[in-house]
Amino acid sequence: MQKHINYIFLLLLYVNAYNMNQLPEFVKTRRKQLGLTQEEFAEKAGVALTVIRKIEQGKENLSLSKVNHVLLLFGHVLGPINNNHATGNS
Repeated sequence: MQKHINYIFLLLLYVNAYNMNQLPEFVKTRRKQLGLTQEEFAEKAGVALTVIRKIEQGKENLSLSKVNHVLLLFGHVLGPINNNHATGNS
């Protein structure tokens, strides 16, 4: 349970640190490029339709593991990064 809470916290940090529209727009645009409905995309990603809808609507209460199921279809994952890496410092 603690691990899940940490993932949600990290996802909220990510969403708040960057433009809220980046993740939803990325997923929606890529899904449409594949010519998939939200239902088809959810099935392909192995997640519930509500997960896709929450991502595309920019909801903040998302499970990192569910988001990563979706992003893996595009060869991406979301996770914590070192602050030095994020700012370009070594």
